[in-house]
Amino acid sequence: MVYKQIEEQYHKGKKQLAFLIDPDKFSFDKMAELNEVLTSSKPDLLLVGGSLISNDTSRFVRELKKHVSQPMVLYPGSSIQLCREVDAVLFLSLISGRNPEFLISHHVAAAPHIKANDIEAIPTGYMLIDGDSNTSVQYISQTLPIPSEKLDIAVATALAGQYLGMKMIYMDAGSGALQPISQAMIRAVQAAVDVPLMIGGGIRSVDDLLRAYEAGADLVVVGNVLEQDLSLLNDFHEVVERFNR
Repeated sequence: MVYKQIEEQYHKGKKQLAFLIDPDKFSFDKMAELNEVLTSSKPDLLLVGGSLISNDTSRFVRELKKHVSQPMVLYPGSSIQLCREVDAVLFLSLISGRNPEFLISHHVAAAPHIKANDIEAIPTGYMLIDGDSNTSVQYISQTLPIPSEKLDIAVATALAGQYLGMKMIYMDAGSGALQPISQAMIRAVQAAVDVPLMIGGGIRSVDDLLRAYEAGADLVVVGNVLEQDLSLLNDFHEVVERFNR
């Protein structure tokens, strides 16, 4: 069970790292290199997906599994991205927005498929945070991000997600964000909730990762920067090990 592993590490106070692979941005010819890097610097989670995907997700995951043995978790932008090849799916509800399509409609469409294929579903409250840029998820979901300085709104939204039964809270500045989520916001939300807190968007360097962990992030998601240089995963992995010693 993927969530059981996340939960166990969370209760031990261990920091975790997730690598997000976008099928539209990651070419097949880099998979052998990915396998080599993952051998020495394996992240806690391997996420596959994105806000808008034109490539065949099922085909991509099948090809990826030829090179990588680690369990794969779908990070879906919509119900049409679901595929039976994944081991688990982040069952994301966009609790920071008011678009019913991303609060419940896609979930209703996806639920029978998840049940029929015995895929582990991880209920996750997804919060879009302003990262000083218009991101794909903002455009696709037609929702406004929470302003970066509105800590009270972020805390109240995260708590609402927890009380609704979400097993994780994922605060994301979005792919291509110019600024990562502030330490102040991470610190405020982490102090309020009692479930694992994921942070993503705008994490481009070791320093960005350090700041997220120092503020209280339990699990940090990196993606765009690794698409440019997979070897950076080694540097990020060292940061995680440093915190977990």
